[in-house]
Amino acid sequence: MNIILLGPPGAGKGTQAGFLVEERGMVQLSTGDMLREARSSGTEMGQKVAAIMDAGNLVTDEIVIGLIAEKLEQGAAGGFIFDGFPRTLAQADALGELLAQKGETLDAVIEMEVDDETLVARIVNRAAEAVAAGKEARADDNEESVRIRLVEYYKKTAPLIGYYHAKGNLTKIDGLAEIDQVRGSIANILG
Repeated sequence: MNIILLGPPGAGKGTQAGFLVEERGMVQLSTGDMLREARSSGTEMGQKVAAIMDAGNLVTDEIVIGLIAEKLEQGAAGGFIFDGFPRTLAQADALGELLAQKGETLDAVIEMEVDDETLVARIVNRAAEAVAAGKEARADDNEESVRIRLVEYYKKTAPLIGYYHAKGNLTKIDGLAEIDQVRGSIANILG
């Protein structure tokens, strides 16, 4: 089973992906993690990624698709969770083509819907709680950064909601429900 978790930063996609990895043996394909792994691998692809990132440039869609293709080749008994990819309609088309080439399907796209104001408050509170507990908060877990990330999400990623709705594999859930409730909603979708 291959799925995409959609939702703005801080919606809980990573938390829910962790449950799916643990409970279903799925592999979480986080583009950020894959780029960091490739960069430190020393492979030809890794050297290319490192050079682009060191120059302060964005890694191209072709490179990200190449990294995903490598992961798909390795296989996963429980399937894959796409996290942070696709972010654009062009990436969604490329992912669809790649899955078709590999004889794979996209089984579900789950949108974790959130109320922006509640999400901003949740993230800012999370940062404050971390600091109060003597831990380091994420540098971008402040109101201004969260709002900028939300705008970027809506500009670039939100069109995917209509795209996958039109394809018939989008399901929306309440991303601000209690963690176990969200977990249950995803389990119901995946069967």
